[in-house]
Amino acid sequence: MRYIFSLFLFLVITLSACSKASDDKVYNSSVSAITMSAPASVDGPQTIPQKIIKSANLKFETADIEETFQQIQKAVKESHASIQSDSEGKNDISLYRNITVKVPSQNFDVFLQSITKGVSYFDQKEISSEDVTDQYIDLDSRLKTKRKLEERYIEILKKATKVSEILEIEKQISEIREEIESKQGQLKYLESRISESRVFIQFYKPIAEKQSVKVSYGSKLLTAVKSGFNELSGSFIWLISIWPFIIIFCVLAYFIRKRFKRRKKE
Repeated sequence: MRYIFSLFLFLVITLSACSKASDDKVYNSSVSAITMSAPASVDGPQTIPQKIIKSANLKFETADIEETFQQIQKAVKESHASIQSDSEGKNDISLYRNITVKVPSQNFDVFLQSITKGVSYFDQKEISSEDVTDQYIDLDSRLKTKRKLEERYIEILKKATKVSEILEIEKQISEIREEIESKQGQLKYLESRISESRVFIQFYKPIAEKQSVKVSYGSKLLTAVKSGFNELSGSFIWLISIWPFIIIFCVLAYFIRKRFKRRKKE
């Protein structure tokens, strides 16, 4: 009887161990399968339109600063663009204005034609087109793969029963979520650069030489008048400061002259 009971207990323990080992094997196999299949692409070949980042840097001379600015404002409105920055100033040789515009990429060429109408010469003209199609496809593919991987881990999490398994899967999901958010940010930034082009415009008007001479001459004339007035005031103050000596000199001169006349009469 004791022998039969011992044999029965041994069978129960053995079956429990086998069942536990089987569950662990299923869990480990599921996680391994997800990890091994993660790098694979989740979608088949697909056609993505070419992704181009456009930008321009322009510098030119104008005969009228305000008129050119009005022309740019009109082009901004017609192209549905927006002015990001606007600054103006003056140096020794010119008046200038610097403007940075963000314009929808589909209106890029039309906008450039509008703002440069009438410009015969450019001090600087740089127009660039950067093809980022491969970079966009790579980011988009990686993002989709990470999302699929996250879905698989969530399915495994629903079936997990052990605390250790649940914690491990949640850790994996958290790391995948961080990677997804990072890829989303990179893709969003790339899409914004693709959809809107930046145009930096610097235009200036030289200060006329004759105008400079006139201003310089008027400034010199005003300085000369002020200088003469200061000299006159200084002389007047000097005369006031020595008035006692002047009186003594006049008195002495009077007596000397009077004595000289007496001698002449004798």
